[in-house]
Amino acid sequence: MASQLDTVTLWETAREQFIDLILPMIQEDEQRLGHVDTVARSEAWSNFVDALHYSDSISDWQVANWEHPPCCD
Repeated sequence: MASQLDTVTLWETAREQFIDLILPMIQEDEQRLGHVDTVARSEAWSNFVDALHYSDSISDWQVANWEHPPCCD
């Protein structure tokens, strides 16, 4: 799929995008739940990375080897 890309999104950039765009929505739900939902955070990160891969923003290697950022712990 995304094996030969001219440019790719770096992990640090993806992490910042996730924190800025996705995490606030999860945190809203967490406020209603009354606790940090690490499962929802982890799933959201995985879905975000899959979307980056699908849009050819990251390579096959990146999608297979990126770890979850600390905000998902």
